[in-house]
Amino acid sequence: MSLFEPIFEALNAHDVRYVVVGGVATVLHGFARLTADVDLIVDLEPAEALKAMTALSSIGLRPRAPVTAESFADHATRRAWIEDKGMRVFSLWDPAQPLREVEVFVESPISFEELWARSELVALSSLSVRIASIPDLIHLKSLAGRDEDRQDIEALRKILARRKQSP
Repeated sequence: MSLFEPIFEALNAHDVRYVVVGGVATVLHGFARLTADVDLIVDLEPAEALKAMTALSSIGLRPRAPVTAESFADHATRRAWIEDKGMRVFSLWDPAQPLREVEVFVESPISFEELWARSELVALSSLSVRIASIPDLIHLKSLAGRDEDRQDIEALRKILARRKQSP
């Protein structure tokens, strides 16, 4: 996780309301697998979305698209990206550390407030990270429907079953 910890440190330092989804959340729930990026769902209220972009920019992340990170905070701009370009995630990467990449959902498939309320805090070495609950993660992965998502869903269901059996 050391590659991704600066991302979480920046988000936490800027008091960003975020939930980690995707492969990193799957790993943090206990399924060991490789993942190439951090997938986030953030509070899309303009001031909150701007905080997220400010935090990510503060550690050198830059949008892959030829736009400013700040433009993500504008609802009308995101709506145009969705309608005109079919965009699902806003990708940022670190030119100094090309393996560090973040994908932020341009709209949340689950109400952010509900996702936040059901999310879990997980301790890493020096900080805590908010990750999607297993049921929400399964739902999000079922929407994506890729082979790797189906494998993750199977593993997450087993982890959930084990947790329900534990006293």
